[in-house]
Amino acid sequence: MKIIILSTAYPLRGGIAHFVGLLYKELSNENEVRVITFKRQYPSFLFPGKTQLESDDNLEKIQSEILVDSINPLNWNKVGKKIKKEKPDLLIFKYWMPFFAPCFGTISRIVKKNSVTKILTICDNVIPHERKPGDIFFTKYFFKVVDYFVLLSDKVKSDLLSLKPEAKHKVLPHPIYSNFGSAVGKIEAKNYLKLKDEKLILFFGFIREYKGLDVLFDAVKLIKGSINLKLMVAGEFYSNQEKYLKLADELGIKENLLFFNDFIPTSDVKYYFSAADCIILPYKDATQSGIVQIAMNFRKPVIATNVGGLGEVIENNKTGYIVEKENPEALAEAIKKFYIENKEEDFVKNLNEEVEKYSWKKFTEGLLDLVNS
Repeated sequence: MKIIILSTAYPLRGGIAHFVGLLYKELSNENEVRVITFKRQYPSFLFPGKTQLESDDNLEKIQSEILVDSINPLNWNKVGKKIKKEKPDLLIFKYWMPFFAPCFGTISRIVKKNSVTKILTICDNVIPHERKPGDIFFTKYFFKVVDYFVLLSDKVKSDLLSLKPEAKHKVLPHPIYSNFGSAVGKIEAKNYLKLKDEKLILFFGFIREYKGLDVLFDAVKLIKGSINLKLMVAGEFYSNQEKYLKLADELGIKENLLFFNDFIPTSDVKYYFSAADCIILPYKDATQSGIVQIAMNFRKPVIATNVGGLGEVIENNKTGYIVEKENPEALAEAIKKFYIENKEEDFVKNLNEEVEKYSWKKFTEGLLDLVNS
Protein backbone atom coordinates (compact mmCIF):
# COMPACT_ATOMS: atom_id res chain seq x y z
CA MET A 1 0.00 0.00 0.00
CA LYS A 2 0.93 3.62 -0.45
CA ILE A 3 0.59 5.14 3.04
CA ILE A 4 1.08 8.63 4.47
CA ILE A 5 1.25 9.16 8.25
CA LEU A 6 0.40 12.70 9.37
CA SER A 7 1.30 13.30 13.01
CA THR A 8 3.82 14.56 15.48
CA ALA A 9 7.10 12.95 14.42
CA TYR A 10 10.83 13.57 14.47
CA PRO A 11 12.29 16.24 14.74
CA LEU A 12 9.50 16.92 17.26
CA ARG A 13 9.93 15.19 20.60
CA GLY A 14 7.83 13.07 22.95
CA GLY A 15 5.90 9.81 23.14
CA ILE A 16 3.67 10.45 20.11
CA ALA A 17 6.73 11.11 17.94
CA HIS A 18 8.39 7.90 19.19
CA PHE A 19 5.19 5.94 18.46
CA VAL A 20 5.03 7.27 14.91
CA GLY A 21 8.69 6.48 14.31
CA LEU A 22 8.23 2.85 15.33
CA LEU A 23 4.96 2.57 13.36
CA TYR A 24 6.66 3.98 10.26
CA LYS A 25 9.51 1.48 10.48
CA GLU A 26 7.19 -1.53 10.86
CA LEU A 27 4.77 -0.48 8.11
CA SER A 28 7.72 0.25 5.78
CA ASN A 29 8.69 -3.42 5.76
CA GLU A 30 5.94 -4.17 3.22
CA ASN A 31 4.50 -0.80 2.19
CA GLU A 32 5.51 2.54 0.68
CA VAL A 33 5.31 4.89 3.67
CA ARG A 34 5.97 8.61 4.17
CA VAL A 35 5.63 10.77 7.25
CA ILE A 36 4.35 14.36 7.31
CA THR A 37 4.75 16.34 10.52
CA PHE A 38 4.25 19.82 11.93
CA LYS A 39 6.30 22.93 11.34
CA ARG A 40 4.18 24.42 14.12
CA GLN A 41 2.62 21.87 16.45
CA TYR A 42 1.39 24.25 19.15
CA PRO A 43 1.57 28.02 19.55
CA SER A 44 4.32 28.63 22.11
CA PHE A 45 1.90 30.10 24.66
CA LEU A 46 -0.05 26.79 24.71
CA PHE A 47 3.03 24.64 25.21
CA PRO A 48 4.11 24.32 28.88
CA GLY A 49 7.44 22.59 28.18
CA LYS A 50 10.81 24.15 27.39
CA THR A 51 11.12 23.03 23.76
CA GLN A 52 9.03 21.12 21.25
CA LEU A 53 12.09 19.79 19.40
CA GLU A 54 14.07 16.60 19.97
CA SER A 55 17.59 17.44 21.13
CA ASP A 56 19.03 13.93 21.58
CA ASP A 57 21.72 13.27 18.97
CA ASN A 58 21.64 9.56 19.83
CA LEU A 59 18.02 9.19 18.72
CA GLU A 60 17.35 6.84 15.83
CA LYS A 61 15.85 9.34 13.38
CA ILE A 62 13.24 8.94 10.65
CA GLN A 63 12.70 11.08 7.57
CA SER A 64 9.70 13.38 7.74
CA GLU A 65 8.32 16.25 5.68
CA ILE A 66 7.84 19.31 7.90
CA LEU A 67 4.72 20.84 6.38
CA VAL A 68 1.75 21.31 8.72
CA ASP A 69 0.83 24.44 10.69
CA SER A 70 -1.73 23.41 13.30
CA ILE A 71 -3.39 26.85 13.50
CA ASN A 72 -3.32 28.11 9.89
CA PRO A 73 -6.34 27.11 7.76
CA LEU A 74 -4.59 28.30 4.58
CA ASN A 75 -1.85 25.79 5.33
CA TRP A 76 -4.40 23.01 5.90
CA ASN A 77 -5.81 23.68 2.44
CA LYS A 78 -2.33 23.56 0.88
CA VAL A 79 -1.35 20.31 2.65
CA GLY A 80 -4.72 18.73 1.85
CA LYS A 81 -4.35 19.50 -1.86
CA LYS A 82 -0.81 18.10 -1.89
CA ILE A 83 -1.88 14.78 -0.33
CA LYS A 84 -5.02 14.64 -2.52
CA LYS A 85 -2.87 14.92 -5.63
CA GLU A 86 -0.53 12.13 -4.46
CA LYS A 87 -3.48 9.71 -3.98
CA PRO A 88 -2.16 7.51 -1.16
CA ASP A 89 -4.24 4.41 -0.43
CA LEU A 90 -4.29 5.28 3.26
CA LEU A 91 -3.79 8.46 5.30
CA ILE A 92 -3.09 7.73 8.98
CA PHE A 93 -3.50 10.31 11.75
CA LYS A 94 -2.44 9.92 15.38
CA TYR A 95 -5.16 11.56 17.47
CA TRP A 96 -4.87 12.47 21.12
CA MET A 97 -6.49 15.87 21.67
CA PRO A 98 -9.29 17.98 20.08
CA PHE A 99 -6.93 20.89 19.46
CA PHE A 100 -5.84 19.12 16.26
CA ALA A 101 -9.33 18.15 15.07
CA PRO A 102 -10.02 21.25 12.90
CA CYS A 103 -6.66 20.79 11.14
CA PHE A 104 -7.04 17.02 10.67
CA GLY A 105 -10.71 17.27 9.69
CA THR A 106 -10.11 19.94 7.06
CA ILE A 107 -7.14 18.13 5.50
CA SER A 108 -9.13 14.89 5.41
CA ARG A 109 -12.10 16.47 3.65
CA ILE A 110 -9.86 17.84 0.92
CA VAL A 111 -7.92 14.58 0.50
CA LYS A 112 -11.05 12.44 0.20
CA LYS A 113 -12.14 14.34 -2.87
CA ASN A 114 -9.71 12.18 -4.85
CA SER A 115 -12.08 9.20 -4.25
CA VAL A 116 -9.05 6.97 -3.58
CA THR A 117 -7.64 7.70 -0.13
CA LYS A 118 -9.10 6.16 3.01
CA ILE A 119 -8.64 7.86 6.38
CA LEU A 120 -7.57 5.96 9.50
CA THR A 121 -6.91 7.44 12.92
CA ILE A 122 -5.11 5.82 15.83
CA CYS A 123 -6.73 7.19 18.98
CA ASP A 124 -4.85 7.58 22.23
CA ASN A 125 -7.86 9.45 23.56
CA VAL A 126 -11.27 10.39 22.20
CA ILE A 127 -12.50 12.43 25.16
CA PRO A 128 -9.53 14.27 26.72
CA HIS A 129 -8.48 13.96 30.37
CA GLU A 130 -8.69 17.73 30.88
CA ARG A 131 -11.84 18.81 29.04
CA LYS A 132 -12.53 22.20 27.50
CA PRO A 133 -15.56 23.78 25.77
CA GLY A 134 -15.79 22.66 22.15
CA ASP A 135 -13.89 19.38 22.60
CA ILE A 136 -16.78 17.16 21.47
CA PHE A 137 -17.79 19.47 18.62
CA PHE A 138 -14.28 19.55 17.14
CA THR A 139 -13.73 15.82 17.63
CA LYS A 140 -16.96 15.02 15.79
CA TYR A 141 -15.90 17.35 12.96
CA PHE A 142 -12.81 15.21 12.37
CA PHE A 143 -14.36 11.82 13.08
CA LYS A 144 -17.17 12.38 10.57
CA VAL A 145 -14.72 11.82 7.69
CA VAL A 146 -12.66 9.02 9.27
CA ASP A 147 -13.14 5.57 7.69
CA TYR A 148 -11.32 3.42 10.27
CA PHE A 149 -10.45 3.80 13.94
CA VAL A 150 -7.69 1.97 15.80
CA LEU A 151 -8.20 2.32 19.56
CA LEU A 152 -5.53 1.63 22.15
CA SER A 153 -7.90 0.45 24.91
CA ASP A 154 -11.50 -0.58 25.55
CA LYS A 155 -12.03 2.72 27.39
CA VAL A 156 -11.20 4.61 24.17
CA LYS A 157 -13.53 2.28 22.25
CA SER A 158 -16.38 3.12 24.63
CA ASP A 159 -15.75 6.84 24.21
CA LEU A 160 -15.63 6.51 20.42
CA LEU A 161 -18.91 4.61 20.19
CA SER A 162 -20.61 7.20 22.38
CA LEU A 163 -19.82 9.76 19.64
CA LYS A 164 -19.96 7.58 16.52
CA PRO A 165 -21.84 4.31 17.14
CA GLU A 166 -21.41 3.10 13.55
CA ALA A 167 -17.60 3.56 13.52
CA LYS A 168 -15.51 0.81 11.91
CA HIS A 169 -13.01 0.13 14.63
CA LYS A 170 -10.55 -2.26 16.22
CA VAL A 171 -8.94 -2.28 19.67
CA LEU A 172 -5.20 -2.94 19.44
CA PRO A 173 -3.08 -2.66 22.61
CA HIS A 174 -0.34 -0.05 22.63
CA PRO A 175 2.85 -1.81 21.42
CA ILE A 176 6.06 -1.79 23.41
CA TYR A 177 8.31 1.25 23.12
CA SER A 178 11.42 -0.55 21.92
CA ASN A 179 13.36 2.56 20.90
CA PHE A 180 14.90 3.31 24.29
CA GLY A 181 17.52 0.59 24.15
CA SER A 182 18.11 -2.33 26.49
CA ALA A 183 18.10 -2.31 30.27
CA VAL A 184 21.34 -1.93 32.18
CA GLY A 185 22.13 -3.22 35.67
CA LYS A 186 20.62 -1.34 38.63
CA ILE A 187 24.00 -0.41 40.04
CA GLU A 188 25.22 0.91 36.67
CA ALA A 189 22.01 2.92 36.24
CA LYS A 190 22.21 4.38 39.75
CA ASN A 191 25.85 5.28 39.28
CA TYR A 192 24.98 7.04 36.01
CA LEU A 193 22.25 9.04 37.77
CA LYS A 194 24.50 9.61 40.82
CA LEU A 195 22.09 7.80 43.15
CA LYS A 196 22.70 5.67 46.22
CA ASP A 197 21.95 1.95 46.13
CA GLU A 198 18.59 1.91 47.94
CA LYS A 199 14.96 0.96 47.32
CA LEU A 200 13.66 3.11 44.47
CA ILE A 201 10.24 3.57 42.84
CA LEU A 202 9.72 5.69 39.72
CA PHE A 203 7.05 8.16 38.57
CA PHE A 204 7.92 8.99 34.95
CA GLY A 205 6.53 11.42 32.38
CA PHE A 206 4.97 14.86 32.13
CA ILE A 207 3.43 15.94 35.43
CA ARG A 208 -0.22 16.91 35.02
CA GLU A 209 -3.07 17.07 37.54
CA TYR A 210 -4.82 13.92 36.32
CA LYS A 211 -1.69 11.80 36.85
CA GLY A 212 -2.15 11.82 40.62
CA LEU A 213 1.34 12.67 41.85
CA ASP A 214 -0.28 14.26 44.93
CA VAL A 215 -1.89 10.90 45.75
CA LEU A 216 1.48 9.20 45.43
CA PHE A 217 3.02 11.75 47.81
CA ASP A 218 0.33 10.85 50.36
CA ALA A 219 1.17 7.16 49.87
CA VAL A 220 4.89 7.80 50.41
CA LYS A 221 4.00 9.51 53.70
CA LEU A 222 2.11 6.36 54.78
CA ILE A 223 5.00 4.08 53.78
CA LYS A 224 7.70 6.18 55.38
CA GLY A 225 7.56 4.57 58.82
CA SER A 226 7.79 0.97 57.61
CA ILE A 227 9.98 0.91 54.47
CA ASN A 228 12.91 3.15 53.69
CA LEU A 229 12.59 4.03 50.00
CA LYS A 230 12.98 6.89 47.58
CA LEU A 231 10.48 8.10 44.99
CA MET A 232 12.13 9.35 41.80
CA VAL A 233 9.99 11.87 39.89
CA ALA A 234 11.36 12.17 36.36
CA GLY A 235 9.65 14.53 33.92
CA GLU A 236 8.69 18.13 33.24
CA PHE A 237 6.00 19.88 35.26
CA TYR A 238 3.01 20.68 33.05
CA SER A 239 1.07 21.82 36.12
CA ASN A 240 1.91 23.98 39.14
CA GLN A 241 5.31 22.84 40.40
CA GLU A 242 5.08 24.88 43.59
CA LYS A 243 1.92 23.03 44.61
CA TYR A 244 3.79 19.72 44.67
CA LEU A 245 6.88 21.09 46.39
CA LYS A 246 4.70 22.65 49.08
CA LEU A 247 2.79 19.38 49.54
CA ALA A 248 6.03 17.42 49.91
CA ASP A 249 7.16 19.88 52.56
CA GLU A 250 3.85 19.68 54.44
CA LEU A 251 3.92 15.87 54.41
CA GLY A 252 7.52 15.76 55.60
CA ILE A 253 8.69 13.57 52.70
CA LYS A 254 11.21 15.84 50.98
CA GLU A 255 14.08 13.54 51.97
CA ASN A 256 12.22 10.64 50.29
CA LEU A 257 11.97 12.41 46.91
CA LEU A 258 14.38 12.68 44.01
CA PHE A 259 13.39 15.20 41.33
CA PHE A 260 14.64 15.11 37.73
CA ASN A 261 12.40 17.76 36.24
CA ASP A 262 13.82 18.37 32.80
CA PHE A 263 12.69 16.56 29.69
CA ILE A 264 14.47 13.19 29.77
CA PRO A 265 16.60 12.60 26.63
CA THR A 266 15.75 9.41 24.77
CA SER A 267 19.20 7.93 25.37
CA ASP A 268 18.85 8.45 29.15
CA VAL A 269 15.43 6.83 29.61
CA LYS A 270 16.96 3.38 30.09
CA TYR A 271 18.87 4.57 33.16
CA TYR A 272 15.77 5.86 34.97
CA PHE A 273 13.80 2.67 34.34
CA SER A 274 16.76 0.37 34.99
CA ALA A 275 17.49 2.04 38.33
CA ALA A 276 13.93 1.55 39.62
CA ASP A 277 12.47 -1.50 41.35
CA CYS A 278 9.00 -0.74 39.99
CA ILE A 279 7.05 2.00 38.19
CA ILE A 280 4.11 3.79 39.84
CA LEU A 281 1.12 5.20 37.90
CA PRO A 282 -1.25 6.78 40.45
CA TYR A 283 -3.50 8.24 37.73
CA LYS A 284 -6.88 9.76 38.57
CA ASP A 285 -7.97 9.37 34.95
CA ALA A 286 -6.51 7.54 31.95
CA THR A 287 -7.26 5.80 28.70
CA GLN A 288 -3.98 3.92 28.41
CA SER A 289 -0.38 4.87 29.07
CA GLY A 290 2.76 4.66 26.98
CA ILE A 291 4.67 4.58 30.27
CA VAL A 292 3.40 1.02 30.85
CA GLN A 293 4.86 -0.02 27.50
CA ILE A 294 8.22 1.59 28.30
CA ALA A 295 8.17 -0.30 31.60
CA MET A 296 7.39 -3.53 29.76
CA ASN A 297 10.32 -2.94 27.42
CA PHE A 298 12.61 -2.80 30.45
CA ARG A 299 10.74 -5.65 32.23
CA LYS A 300 9.71 -3.44 35.13
CA PRO A 301 6.63 -4.21 37.24
CA VAL A 302 3.97 -1.48 37.40
CA ILE A 303 1.71 -0.50 40.27
CA ALA A 304 -1.18 1.53 38.86
CA THR A 305 -4.70 2.67 39.58
CA ASN A 306 -7.76 1.01 38.07
CA VAL A 307 -8.57 3.67 35.48
CA GLY A 308 -9.00 3.50 31.72
CA GLY A 309 -7.19 0.62 30.07
CA LEU A 310 -4.36 0.23 32.58
CA GLY A 311 -5.91 -2.95 33.96
CA GLU A 312 -6.06 -4.37 30.42
CA VAL A 313 -2.26 -4.42 30.22
CA ILE A 314 -1.09 -4.77 33.84
CA GLU A 315 -2.11 -8.19 35.15
CA ASN A 316 -2.92 -7.80 38.83
CA ASN A 317 -0.62 -9.83 41.07
CA LYS A 318 1.20 -11.16 37.98
CA THR A 319 3.03 -8.27 36.32
CA GLY A 320 2.17 -5.63 38.93
CA TYR A 321 -0.73 -4.42 41.05
CA ILE A 322 -3.94 -2.58 40.20
CA VAL A 323 -5.44 -0.49 43.03
CA GLU A 324 -8.40 1.82 43.55
CA LYS A 325 -7.85 5.35 42.24
CA GLU A 326 -7.33 8.37 44.52
CA ASN A 327 -6.75 6.02 47.45
CA PRO A 328 -3.30 6.63 48.98
CA GLU A 329 -3.86 3.89 51.56
CA ALA A 330 -4.42 1.24 48.86
CA LEU A 331 -1.45 2.53 46.86
CA ALA A 332 0.79 2.46 49.93
CA GLU A 333 -0.28 -1.10 50.79
CA ALA A 334 0.50 -2.30 47.25
CA ILE A 335 3.98 -0.76 47.35
CA LYS A 336 4.65 -2.27 50.78
CA LYS A 337 3.41 -5.67 49.62
CA PHE A 338 5.71 -5.51 46.61
CA TYR A 339 8.73 -5.14 48.90
CA ILE A 340 7.67 -7.26 51.87
CA GLU A 341 6.76 -10.25 49.66
CA ASN A 342 9.79 -9.75 47.37
CA LYS A 343 7.59 -9.71 44.25
CA GLU A 344 10.04 -8.16 41.82
CA GLU A 345 11.64 -11.41 40.60
CA ASP A 346 8.28 -13.16 40.03
CA PHE A 347 6.81 -10.16 38.24
CA VAL A 348 9.85 -9.82 35.96
CA LYS A 349 9.62 -13.50 35.04
CA ASN A 350 5.95 -13.05 34.11
CA LEU A 351 6.73 -9.92 32.08
CA ASN A 352 9.19 -11.90 29.96
CA GLU A 353 6.26 -14.13 28.93
CA GLU A 354 3.97 -11.18 28.14
CA VAL A 355 6.01 -9.00 25.82
CA GLU A 356 5.27 -10.84 22.57
CA LYS A 357 1.59 -9.84 22.79
CA TYR A 358 2.63 -6.21 22.33
CA SER A 359 4.87 -6.38 19.27
CA TRP A 360 4.76 -3.77 16.49
CA LYS A 361 4.32 -6.54 13.95
CA LYS A 362 1.07 -7.66 15.59
CA PHE A 363 -0.10 -4.05 15.84
CA THR A 364 0.45 -3.25 12.16
CA GLU A 365 -1.04 -6.56 11.06
CA GLY A 366 -4.17 -5.73 13.05
CA LEU A 367 -4.31 -2.23 11.59
CA LEU A 368 -4.06 -3.44 8.00
CA ASP A 369 -6.56 -6.25 8.63
CA LEU A 370 -9.08 -3.57 9.67
CA VAL A 371 -8.45 -1.61 6.47
CA ASN A 372 -8.63 -4.68 4.22
CA SER A 373 -11.65 -6.33 5.88
